[in-house]
Amino acid sequence: MSRAHEYHQPNAPDSPNEGSDSDVELDLEELDPGVAQNGHVYYGDGRIKQDQSKRHIPLRNLRVGRTRGFGRQDRKRDIYDGEEDAHGLLDETLGQRDSAGSLGTVEDDAPLLNPDARRRSGVYADGGPRGFLSSQLRLPDFISGESGPGGSVTGDSGATQGNGTSRNISIGQDPPPRFPPNAVSNAKYTIWSFLPRTLYNEFSFFFNLYFLLVALSQIIKPLRIGYISTYTVPLAFVLAVTLGKEALDDIARRRRDTEANKEEYTVLRLRDYKKIKRNQGRGKRQSHLQSRKGHNRGASKGARLDAIEEEEANLGGDAQGATRSIVVDEIDIKSRDLKVGDVVKLGKDRRVPADLVILKSYTAETSITPISLSETQEVLSEHTGLLDENNDDTPVPDSSAVETKPRSSTAAESLPPSAESGGVGETFIRTDQLDGETDWKLRIASPLTQSLDAGDFTRLKIVAGRPSKEVNEFVGTVELAPKADAAGNSTDTDLTVQSAPLSIDNTAWANTVLASNATVLAVVVYTGAQTRQALSTSPSRSKAGLLEHEINNLTKILCALTLALSVVLVAIRGIEGRPGQEWYVAVMRFLILFSTIVPISLRVNLDMGKTVYARFIERDRDIPGTVVRTSTIPEELGRIEYLLSDKTGTLTQNEMDLKKIHVGTVSYANEAMDEVRSYVRQGFSAGISSDATQSISLFTPSSNYLSGSTGASTTRTRREIGSRVRDLVLALALCHNVTPSTEDQEGQSVTTYQASSPDEIAIVRWAESVGLRLLHRDRHTITLQSVDTSRVVVRVKILDVFPFTSAGKRMGIILQYYQGTESLLSSTDSAAEIWFYQKGADTVMTSIVAANDWLDEETANMAREGLRTLVVGRKKLSKQQYQEFSARYKQASMSLQNRDSSMAQVIKDSLEHNLELLGVTGVEDKLQKDVKSSLELLRNAGIKIWMLTGDKVETARCVAISAKLVSRTQYIHTVTQLSSAPESAALDALSFLRSKPDSTALLIDGDSLSHFLAYHRQDFVSVAVLLPAVIACRCSPTQKADIATLIRKFTKKRVLCIGDGGNDVSMIQAADVGVGIVGKEGRQASLAADFSITTFHHLTKLLVWHGRNSYKRSAKLAQFVIHRGLIISVCQTFYSIATQIEPHALYRDWLLVGYATVYTMAPVFSLVLDKDVDEGLANLYPELYKELTTGKSLSYRTFFVWVAVSIYQGGIIQGLSQILVDLDSPRMVSVSFTVLVINELIMVAFEIVTWHWLMAVTIIGTTIIYVGSIPFLGGYFDLGYVWSWAFAWRVAAISAISLLPPYCIKVLRRTLNPPSYRKVQGL
Repeated sequence: MSRAHEYHQPNAPDSPNEGSDSDVELDLEELDPGVAQNGHVYYGDGRIKQDQSKRHIPLRNLRVGRTRGFGRQDRKRDIYDGEEDAHGLLDETLGQRDSAGSLGTVEDDAPLLNPDARRRSGVYADGGPRGFLSSQLRLPDFISGESGPGGSVTGDSGATQGNGTSRNISIGQDPPPRFPPNAVSNAKYTIWSFLPRTLYNEFSFFFNLYFLLVALSQIIKPLRIGYISTYTVPLAFVLAVTLGKEALDDIARRRRDTEANKEEYTVLRLRDYKKIKRNQGRGKRQSHLQSRKGHNRGASKGARLDAIEEEEANLGGDAQGATRSIVVDEIDIKSRDLKVGDVVKLGKDRRVPADLVILKSYTAETSITPISLSETQEVLSEHTGLLDENNDDTPVPDSSAVETKPRSSTAAESLPPSAESGGVGETFIRTDQLDGETDWKLRIASPLTQSLDAGDFTRLKIVAGRPSKEVNEFVGTVELAPKADAAGNSTDTDLTVQSAPLSIDNTAWANTVLASNATVLAVVVYTGAQTRQALSTSPSRSKAGLLEHEINNLTKILCALTLALSVVLVAIRGIEGRPGQEWYVAVMRFLILFSTIVPISLRVNLDMGKTVYARFIERDRDIPGTVVRTSTIPEELGRIEYLLSDKTGTLTQNEMDLKKIHVGTVSYANEAMDEVRSYVRQGFSAGISSDATQSISLFTPSSNYLSGSTGASTTRTRREIGSRVRDLVLALALCHNVTPSTEDQEGQSVTTYQASSPDEIAIVRWAESVGLRLLHRDRHTITLQSVDTSRVVVRVKILDVFPFTSAGKRMGIILQYYQGTESLLSSTDSAAEIWFYQKGADTVMTSIVAANDWLDEETANMAREGLRTLVVGRKKLSKQQYQEFSARYKQASMSLQNRDSSMAQVIKDSLEHNLELLGVTGVEDKLQKDVKSSLELLRNAGIKIWMLTGDKVETARCVAISAKLVSRTQYIHTVTQLSSAPESAALDALSFLRSKPDSTALLIDGDSLSHFLAYHRQDFVSVAVLLPAVIACRCSPTQKADIATLIRKFTKKRVLCIGDGGNDVSMIQAADVGVGIVGKEGRQASLAADFSITTFHHLTKLLVWHGRNSYKRSAKLAQFVIHRGLIISVCQTFYSIATQIEPHALYRDWLLVGYATVYTMAPVFSLVLDKDVDEGLANLYPELYKELTTGKSLSYRTFFVWVAVSIYQGGIIQGLSQILVDLDSPRMVSVSFTVLVINELIMVAFEIVTWHWLMAVTIIGTTIIYVGSIPFLGGYFDLGYVWSWAFAWRVAAISAISLLPPYCIKVLRRTLNPPSYRKVQGL
């Protein structure tokens, strides 16, 4: 016999002491007579036996896994034994929350153990509801039996499902704290990681580490030279500037994240009315108990008993499945406050804030029902197509019954309508921000939840798998417990727990957008970092520019020169050293003296320059709205060699427009569409009476085309063309999956269209523009209206629909035309026409339509124009033909093996041959403004462009052609579905690309890309980076990021990634430079990017103008700062040699600090205002940008040129000063230092190409400051000598000898070999 101690918690005490009031030895039979020896309960009627005459022990008197006391071992527990006995249950019950935080609650007199824990298809053997116990009480495995969908019937969030954990979500209850908050975060640092990470990044650069060691060396007394602050203050200032910039950038990111996280959403708050009242009463009772603070024991006991009373009420009346009187409130909460289990209410064009499972969808309007009820019943009874799943067409209640906040209602009132009419339960979402696909996705609510009122949502439990980054996969279940009254007793005749599967079709992931004109109620299942979007996003990283690494390498060279110079000087002096000073101490002192060779002010100048560049970018009026989010890498914009771009929303607007049609003998485009409009008006005007009240006959494809004009002018050819145009327009108006809906905008009724593809909507809109409007569509009928007469002209019954698939590349529909007049309809006549319409890509439709001599040529012409072509055909079916097809199709649809292929084969054999070719349409995906010219300019600038998209192959090809990403002379080599092709196919594709790398563009799908990266990574990358353009389709966000990383690592070149959607965030963060475009539906890419722009064509100015200037200015600034530090070190070297190689400072304290700051910093820093060409020339000659990628502006060659100039000028300045003035005297110091300052100011003027007024101000102002500070330099200069003519002529002579030779050489070099910017200027 099972004992209670057999299901104790593992950490429970083994046994209590004697004399304790223990219930450990209670038999299960004493608790429930229904428990047999094998631990199962058997009832004759198969249901839970509710024996009211023999009351069971209340659950509150049993503590699972706890003992009731420890006797005298703990006198405090003994004092409160009675209360602790009951309070122990409260502790345990609070610990038995399921994954959504719901309390495990059951009725007092319900059986303790599950009568039969074995589930059969979601129903227990005894027919009892799991909600009464199994989902409320955690039982051991040997009792609970087989696990449920989540791996446990207990609702334990830690249960396993397959190879990962699942979560059980009870709607309307608090989730456990382990779920992450629903907050967007693009910040790089936390308050704890900021200093460690930033300091590590800073000291990973050699020159920062070098100065740190120099500063630390001043702690050692024998190495100390001058004041310690001379070395520590500049380092601290550099670190403060750099860390301050990082902190400000990250604070700005957090502020932008906060804005996104503050977006408000409507949430349904589901509360028990009686519990609200009880809480109010308890609040009064608690305030009364608190007034008795002097009686500690009494207050404690009262508080504990009050908690037990609350638990009793919960146990008795809060069982899962109890609906009682649920108060439904609509409250607005911020996105970051959403929790797992919350029910969110969304409307059209709202961004989905978290990963949701759709519970209910309903429209805000009453469906248009132009067909009588009897006809609807007739349609339903005769319908034999694919859409037989839901034949209930009850009208949808008006949304006026649904109040907005603040609102409270009971469950009986039902917040949203519980209508089940056609279309209800369905909604479309846009996923281009998630996966890059432009097609809208159809999402449906589970039939189990669609019919529920909002108050009944508390009976639901969602079982979902562990968080995953697979955006196209989801497996879960939804369970509905039976209703219960306030006492927890079931009110349903059927006590089974209903369950239904959940798939990807029932979900809406974060950052998708609701596209339908409908209201959706959905429950949150994943939040924050566990959403599909977040899991597909790589973590942000700190980025350092290539210029930083180049300067770091130059610094190492300078340090090596310093060390070599120090060793040489000590060796000349003698390795035995001087008395009181070892040789290695002398080497270290020389290293510190020459530390100015590696100027610490270099980082200060570069970081301040980056701030100026960022300011220029943000204040540029030609690119308004541009934001610099990472101000540490603006120079990288001038080094880009690979541009990886998203398609949807970046290059295109995701707005389709039908531009051209061809009907076999003539094509129509632009203004010629007016002729199409006249044909349509004439074709659907027959039978119209002047009496507006008189009904007109409905049109069918067999109706004669009657021209509006009469006489000889109406030729036979014109009638034939008119008839063909009418038939094509009619086919386009019927062959689609578009549903019209009406909504009020500014007091006017506006018709909008919903469909899975924007192409479909574009075609329907075009049909309306030429005179044939889609008035109504449901699952079974389509109604068309003439725009000119506002009369219904065509009405059809939908028999079968064959939706578009990526593999089939076509869409078909079988229709039966209504005949007669609008007031007297009939589709049951044996003579009713049945037609099969189909449209699709020309690659598949060519073999389906009848033989012709113009299709291939016309589709090729449209493709060259970048238009998406659709071939339209039709076929008339007799009633017998349709019945035969329907029988075969139904039989194939019930096949258990190869169902899809069997159904497709039936369609192919019965329908898809010898279709009448009606025409070809060309749809344009509208490009962003100036995309063509922008791509051409970037290509001329030497940038290789890759387009990475999640869209279809055909769509990407058309956009690549229309955007001029691929030129007319380039061949597009397409590689698709390599994983299912022979291995030789991949090798053949690589060999073909190697043979023509300059004239071939690659078009590859995600499947083939994965195959290449897995098996031919090096070969593929080595070939792909040479191609002028690469188009990758069906790419996941992870694949996009992998491509960016692969190009960076393989080529060592700078990669820029640009996108506008959440699916582009990983790619943007993986790139050297990430640019985000502020999209229509979201700012995820913009927030995560280094630079944010508003439209694609702004990128050209960002790169060609601002990027080029930033890089050239920083390169010149860096080399000049190195020159400034090197020249003073050369002076120090000559002085040390002249003073018997003693490690004494030439310029001490203020002279050393002032030289690098007050006396030279402003003029040198003014170089950030220089420019070699104006903006017009930079855009006219993008080749100027191309030469930057060679790195000639800052290279080893230019570096050593500056080193040579520094050695020459430093030697002349110090050597002549020592010759013309007494050695080691204040006069010599005053002469050499003055010449040094003048030399730097004039060298700045020599380097300026285009003068800015601030440059002149800084040079003149610095000169005035230096002259004005001379009277305060008496501790270093001989002031009396400074104001003499002897000082003046010496300074002038030394300065001329120092400056003239370098200037003459520079002028001669510019004349013989002028740089590119002088060539384009004509100088």
